[in-house]
Order: sequence, then structure tokens, then C-alpha cells
Amino acid sequence: MTYLIIGGGPAGLAAAKAFKQAGLSFELAERHGDIGGQWLYGSASSAVYASTHLISSKGTTAFSDYPMPEDWPAYPRHDQVQEYLRGFMRHFGLLPHIRLNTEVKQLTRDGSLWRADFGDGSTHEYRGVVIANGHLSDPSIPSIPGTFSGELFHSKLYKTPDVFEGKRVLIVGAGNTGCDIVVDAVHRAKSVAWSLRGGNHFTPKFVAGRPADAGNHNRRFVLPRRLRSIVHEFALRLLVGPPERFGLPKPKHRLYDRTPIVNSLVLQHVGQGDVAVRKPIARFDGATVHFADGKAEDFDLVLLATGYRTTFPFLDPALLNWRDPAPHLYLNIFPPDDNGLYVCGLLEGAGIGWPGRMLQAELIAAYIAARAKPAGAAFRHKIEAYCAGPRPKDAGEHGIFVDFLEYKRVVAKAISALR
Repeated sequence: MTYLIIGGGPAGLAAAKAFKQAGLSFELAERHGDIGGQWLYGSASSAVYASTHLISSKGTTAFSDYPMPEDWPAYPRHDQVQEYLRGFMRHFGLLPHIRLNTEVKQLTRDGSLWRADFGDGSTHEYRGVVIANGHLSDPSIPSIPGTFSGELFHSKLYKTPDVFEGKRVLIVGAGNTGCDIVVDAVHRAKSVAWSLRGGNHFTPKFVAGRPADAGNHNRRFVLPRRLRSIVHEFALRLLVGPPERFGLPKPKHRLYDRTPIVNSLVLQHVGQGDVAVRKPIARFDGATVHFADGKAEDFDLVLLATGYRTTFPFLDPALLNWRDPAPHLYLNIFPPDDNGLYVCGLLEGAGIGWPGRMLQAELIAAYIAARAKPAGAAFRHKIEAYCAGPRPKDAGEHGIFVDFLEYKRVVAKAISALR
């Protein structure tokens, strides 16, 4: 009996490769006309914009058995990433298993099988399902009192900086996307302001001419997360400077408790006065934006780089042990019921890269193979015990954050135990 993999992005391709190598029958359903997921620039579900580059270096991001070309830059452009994913698909012979332009509209349990209803009206049954369609498709739109008379849209719709030409622009949000778009806007807008709710840590892309994240991996000895954060925060204060020195909010969390900002250019623009830092928005009043500190300013365009909500519209959330704002899954993969439903790619964490997704996929395949064995039964007890307990306090505001070094080690150990 066949398994269904939903989504043709990095996580879905990782699952396809793992299943093929494990000898499991599967097909991958991708709703667009090409693979790539978020990296398929211009597709309805993609949040990629023209200036998007990787924020983790190619050596950290790439699948371990399929490196990116040596002559590519350390942080490739989005079109290079898409080219890489197509090459990965071809190299491992995954295309015959992929159904493009195939959207899953509904996924329901039908006895011991899963029934998938597709957008073309067809229906198929599967032994199990791997949900790998990502969590960056449903924009999180903050509720702001009042009405804004200018242009107001989420960063999901942003593609090129010409929309800022000659305008008074306000960017809302302090994530990596917000920082990228602030830098884009500086070169085209009449003025740029940046509204921040909280602080974050800023890391450079390069240290001594090498990718800054290269030294964080493949170490035999790993410091505990808190101690590692303290050590690296001290280094960043020397290399970059504290955010508050640039007039930005001071972070209230440790470095590795959230995904840091990998962008030095935005600090440069703030530091030289190209960008005005503002408090959170209190309300709109026509073209005027009122901020939490009582200041008010007129704008032509407000862009909300305010992140995404985790949603799977084709599935009853209860089947994934949902606890807002996300499913409560063992290792962000396994729900409590042993029903053949798995999730791949539902995690946040700087440096997790695609090797982290591949480990998830290999763990799913290893568990399926060991399901009827003592090792599988022992692993099932771990799943049930974890899912019955509370969500870890360090799972982040979206409920899916992991410490990239510790997570990879735990998943690799689990794979070894099942095999």
C-alpha cells in the first residue's frame, strides 16, 4: 500500500528520498506546477521576494549527500536554491513519484487508511501520510484599531522594491523578512520607518571572511544551550554591538531561544540614519499612524512583516494533537495516535537546515519499518508520554522552535535505536 507525501519543498523532497531508499511505496502531491515549495518564486504559496537569499550558509543548509556547487556564493539567491532543489530531485530519481498540479483538498481517516480528496475531484486511499507542505502560507495579520487610507499589505505579497518608489514607508516586524525589506525600501522610498514590538539578536553573515554559522556544526562537544548563548552573545556584542546602541529594543531572550537576525545591512542603515525606529502601532487614523509612545506620523504605505500562522486547512486539527498555536508532536513529527500520520519540516531553529529535515524524514521511515518490532513499541511509548505532557517552555512563540544542535543529535540517536 502506498504512502502520500504532501508538498514538494525541501521537507517533502527529503521525505521522498528517505522513503525511496527505505523501499516504501509512495507518491508526492505538489499543488503547483513545479517543486520547490517556498523557493518557487511567484507561486501563490511562496513568500520569497526578489532579493531573498539563504540566511544560513550553503554548507549548513544543503543536504549532506548533495552539496551546493563550489562556485556558488556562500548565501545563494532564491533562484539558485530553486535550481538546487530541482537538481536534488533529478539526482535521486524522485520525479517519477511526484504528481504536480495536484492539491490535497481534504484528508480524512477511513478505517485503517487515509482518504485524500484532490482538487481535480479524484480520491485515493493511502496507508499513511507525511504532511510536508510547510508553515509559511497563512499570513498572521495583527489587529490594529482604526483604518489606514494608504496601501496596507502583508510581506507575503511583497516581491520587488519598486512598490516603495518615492513613498513614505513603514515596515512592521523585526524578523529576518522585515529586516530584508527595510534594506530594500531604503534604496527606493522617500522615507523609511521601522516599527518593532520587541528586540532580537543580530548576527553577521561573515566573520573573518567565512560564513558565521560554519563553526556551529559537526562538533563532538556541544555546550548546553544557555551556556552556548551566553558565550556567543558576548562575542556578538564585540563583533556587532548591542542592538540598543542602534536605538533598537534590547532582547529579552537568549540568543538560541529564538531565530536570530542574520543581517548586518539593516543595522548599518539604522546607524547612518536611513531608517527611523518606531514603537509598536497603537492605531490608524487615515494616513496617520499613531505609535505606542504617543508619536504620530503620516505614511503612504505600511507593510506588515508579521509572520505566519501554522495551519493545515485540509485536516482536522485534532488529529495532530493541536494546542495553539501549533500541533503538539513528539520531535515535531509524531502525533499521539499510531495512525500513520506524520509531519516533516514543522520546526524553527537557526541552523537546522535541510539536513535537519532529512533526519526527520529518515526517522519517519525508520519508525515505519520498526513499527511492529520491540524497538518500535518502545519508541511509541515515548511518543505517547511526550504528547500527553505540556509543551516545552522553550518551544518559542510559535510552539515549534528547537535547539538545532541538540535536536539533530536526539533525532539521529532515535534513528539508530529504531534500526
